[in-house]
Amino acid sequence: MNELTLLRFTSVGAYLGDEQGNDVLLPNKYITDEMDLDDVINVFVYRDSEDRAVATTETPKIKLNGFAFLKVTAVNYFGAFVDWGLEKELMVPFREQNLKLEEGRYYLTCLLLDESTDRVFGSTRVNRYFEFCDHEFDPDEEVSLLICETTDLGVKVVVNDRYSGMIFHNDISRPIKRGDWTTGYVSNVREDGKLDVRLDKTGYVKVEGSAERLLEILKVKKKLSITDKSDPEVIRETVGMSKKTFKQAVGNLYKQRLISLEPDSITYIGN
Repeated sequence: MNELTLLRFTSVGAYLGDEQGNDVLLPNKYITDEMDLDDVINVFVYRDSEDRAVATTETPKIKLNGFAFLKVTAVNYFGAFVDWGLEKELMVPFREQNLKLEEGRYYLTCLLLDESTDRVFGSTRVNRYFEFCDHEFDPDEEVSLLICETTDLGVKVVVNDRYSGMIFHNDISRPIKRGDWTTGYVSNVREDGKLDVRLDKTGYVKVEGSAERLLEILKVKKKLSITDKSDPEVIRETVGMSKKTFKQAVGNLYKQRLISLEPDSITYIGN
């Protein structure tokens, strides 16, 4: 979105400009009687069907580099087209589809800019576009969540329109469904740059960071065929943490008598 100044009216609409001297057309259908010269207007700028830069007062359903569930309206030999809230539909090229998109269905989509053509496009290969999170969140800091797919461990979410996260089943304290926007709290930043999230600030298990994540995995799986002697890559693939962090988490849970240790596995035994 851009805040632009109304410079002049013409027969086809009004031209809006920025402080760098650029201007763009706001077509007549978006002009209201209240608009006047020198007004500052909040608009979205994109390229129309004739590849011209135009402004609109309509608000898209997705922001640049952001994520949203969008409905496929058509599929042809160019790719798939999705409704993103504007008159010109958004194309998702075949190369940006993680699976073949079907008309009428909703898919998690990321909005991107092709700088070589100055055109926006959509992608459902969303995992490649999540940012790596390397900073801690305050336990009381509220974050925005886009609810995604349900897995064995919990529900995947997009955090603050930037990061990939997970709400474990035990932390789902209210009804949620795919496509919902809601709020939550980050309980752990993982070594792989993904986030563990809670819907509420209350109900924290008295273990920290990686130990909490390992505990949640064990509550679902009950048993893991890895130990502190396992290969580091096997540990990382299984629980998403380094061997050193895994050993610390195991020690934390063992001291609290939440797990039992076997020569080739660890098992959840509860309190």
